[in-house]
Amino acid sequence: MTDDRLHEALLRQYRAALAMFKQAVELCPEERWLSPDCPNKFWHIAYHALFFTHLYLHPSEAEFTPWPKHRPNYQFLGAIPWPPHERPRIDAPYTRPEILEFHEFCGAEIDSMVRSLALDAPSGFSWLKFSRLEVHLYSIRHTQHHIGQLVERLRTGEDVGVRWAGMG
Repeated sequence: MTDDRLHEALLRQYRAALAMFKQAVELCPEERWLSPDCPNKFWHIAYHALFFTHLYLHPSEAEFTPWPKHRPNYQFLGAIPWPPHERPRIDAPYTRPEILEFHEFCGAEIDSMVRSLALDAPSGFSWLKFSRLEVHLYSIRHTQHHIGQLVERLRTGEDVGVRWAGMG
């Protein structure tokens, strides 16, 4: 399979994952968005998923430019992974419109970013010891993992389902 065909397959999967993400965010009732029932609130998981989708689209951590409305350390769902391993201070939640804006921002970058590097190039991230192709697979899998968490909260808490997005 050529890089062009692999890029197209990856783009379809990113788009499909982000379509399911958007459904979950749009279907979430306000009380679930901010609910303290779980350690990580719905909005926080949504932000985390988008942050890392956006990060891993970049060629490297050094070349990463965060979303303009990024708040320091809001991407972490638990303790910050480097010493002193403190939990980040999360003062104010992102609103649904802000998360949807970030979703659109990520979606607008997918085509150019996925196609920008050869799939056999190094990951660009010191903690990911594999190729760009595997970074994309890793990122899609990470995003879908968190979409699954959001969808499960909607299904069990609200009896609301999210439609499968088979094609991007």
